[in-house]
This record gives sequence, C-alpha cells and structure tokens, in this order.
Amino acid sequence: MGRPVIAKKTPSIDMTAMCDVAFLLLSFFILATKLKPAEAVPITTPTSVSTQTVPDKDVIQISINSGGKVFLSIQDPDKRRAVIEDVNKLRNVGLSDAQIDALAKQSMIGVPILNLKEQAAMDEKNLNEKLPGMAVHDSSNNDMKTWMRAVNDAYFGTKNNIVIKGDNVAKYPEFRNVIDAMKANELFQFQLVTNPEAVPEGSLLWESNKGK
Repeated sequence: MGRPVIAKKTPSIDMTAMCDVAFLLLSFFILATKLKPAEAVPITTPTSVSTQTVPDKDVIQISINSGGKVFLSIQDPDKRRAVIEDVNKLRNVGLSDAQIDALAKQSMIGVPILNLKEQAAMDEKNLNEKLPGMAVHDSSNNDMKTWMRAVNDAYFGTKNNIVIKGDNVAKYPEFRNVIDAMKANELFQFQLVTNPEAVPEGSLLWESNKGK
C-alpha cells in the first residue's frame, strides 16, 4: 500500500494586526507632533558661540527687524489676552471686547498703543508688512514700558521667558530702549536670540568643552 501524499501548502502570515498597529502609531505621531510656527517677523540674527537654547514655552518675544521696527509676541493665548486687557486699562485705549478678541488672535503687536484699534481691524495675512512697529523711540515715548508692566501683571507669580530677537543690522538705540523698558519694570532676566556658530579652537570655551 502506497504512502499517502500530503499536499504542500505555502505558509501565510496574517499582517492585518501589524498594519493596524502601524496605522495607529502613525496617527499618534501626526496628532501629537507640534510643528514650529512660521516666524512672524523675518529677522537675520547675529551669530554667537552660546550653547544655550531658547525655551519652547511661556515665551514673550520682542523682535527688532532690520528697519528698527519693534514687535511683541506672547506665546500663551490666555496671557496674551490678559496683557492686552491690562494695557487697554492702563492707557485708557477704549478697546471693545471684540477688538481685544481680534488682537488676542493675532500673532504679534506692532503698533503704538494709541493705534491698537487700527491693528485690531487688520487681517493676519502678511501682518508684519502692514505694521509700523511699536513706539519705542526714547524715554518719553516708549510704549514698551507699558507692555512690560502688563507682562509683569499677567505673569505675576508664574514663570516667563523673555527673549529679544534683533536683526544683526538693527541699530543700538532700539535695543537700548527695549532694555530700558524692561529695567523700569524690574525685568532683568532675558535671552538674546542668536545663530549658533562653532566655538573658536583654542579659546577658553573650547578648552572647557574639550574634556566633555
């Protein structure tokens, strides 16, 4: 009697479960990834050898472009609204709730305080090109003092990270007036944003990093 012949079958693996897992992981990373927003004001920063990085939350950024225009951006939307409301009261601007809402939704402030109503009516598209910049001219005409006072009030008891991002061809007086406004409100901690460059070989910083 002959031996029965067993038909050979090609083994198969059900990949359905693995595909489901891969799809779920992809969905998670797409939803969880926080993309860096585009810069509101194009600025070419000077270079430095600093290794300190700019914080990624609770940031209040003061930008100074190549033409000396000054802009203020506040990352936290709730704090942004609180600062605008405070400035409205401090300077008696007379902004309506709708105008405050409009300003709080914009990426930055870039007009003299008395012109905030005009900015509230502007469209966000290409906003930085339409704005004349904040009034930060001298000690007697420095709106930044009021804005920094409002920042102090809004962040009272909580951490904030003030960064100054200035173009490498911006003039010194604008920087000085911004820093004077911060000093007037006892805000002495801030960071200057620069582009990193290699540490010069043989320098003290290079020597200190060599053993790390």
